[in-house]
Parts: sequence; C-alpha cells; structure tokens
Amino acid sequence: MAKPSKLFTVCSLLMAFLFAYSASVQLDDPDWYLWFPLYASACIVNLINGYFFSKTIGIFAKLTLSLGNFLFIKVVLEDHFKGVAGFWSGDMRKKLVREKIGSGLVVTSMFLQLEASSLLSKDPLERKEMEIPRFAVWGMAMLVVVTYGISAAFFFLLPRGEVKFQ
Repeated sequence: MAKPSKLFTVCSLLMAFLFAYSASVQLDDPDWYLWFPLYASACIVNLINGYFFSKTIGIFAKLTLSLGNFLFIKVVLEDHFKGVAGFWSGDMRKKLVREKIGSGLVVTSMFLQLEASSLLSKDPLERKEMEIPRFAVWGMAMLVVVTYGISAAFFFLLPRGEVKFQ
C-alpha cells in the first residue's frame, strides 16, 4: 500500500497540532458545539492520514469536509447579513473573520487529505508502486506555511486589546 511521504506526514502532523489547539480554545465559545467537532475531527484525520490511509478515515474526512463547508457558508452568510467585515476581509480582530479562515483551512486540509488518500480506490496490486499526488503533498506544505504565517501574525503582531470576540 502507498504510504505518505515524509513531507506529507510532517505537514499533516503540524496541521493536526494546529487543529487540536483550535479545538481546545473553542470550549469557551458560545457556539462551541459547532466548532469543536470541526477542529477535533480535522485533527484526527490529519493525525491518522499522516501515517497511513484507510477507507474509514476517508469517510470521516468526507464528513469533516461537509461540516467545514457548511460552517464556511454559515459564517459567510452571517457576515454578509450583519455587515461585519466583508468576504475578502482579513481583519483577524473580528470573530467572524477568524471563523471563516478556520473553516476554510479545515476545508482545504480535508480536500488535500482526500486527494492524498484517493489511491485507495485503485487496484491493490498497482497501489504498491504508486505515490500520492504531488499537488497534495505540496498543497499541504503550502497550507502549513500559510496557516502558521497567519497564526504568527495573529499572536505576535496584533495587540491583545484589539481582538473582538463578538
């Protein structure tokens, strides 16, 4: 069976760590019951797919992708009707912008994880010699760079008193 490359494994572990942290900070949120399962399941998928692919985790990844899409659309519509920041806003001081970026990161990660595990639908004899798609590996690498860059900017460049939690 095709195994993930070392780069894909490292990137998956870094994303799992970030999603675990994101899930932990959702527990004091008023709508934690939406966001905690999203980040926790994204963490699990990244942890497991970083080492090996299975059909069960593929189904779990599809459910997480669906939940991520639902929450992304929810946040975009909420932002549109409340007029908080706008679709293209990157103002991390606003909660809706952070939720939009978080759900977008989960959706992107799940898409790449599903593409990487797409070899499971191939013939088992051919699978041994196949590699996961290069765009999935490099997509995960770019996702890690962007995600940790956004996180660093949020934690180190944004003054604490300016963050809005509503």
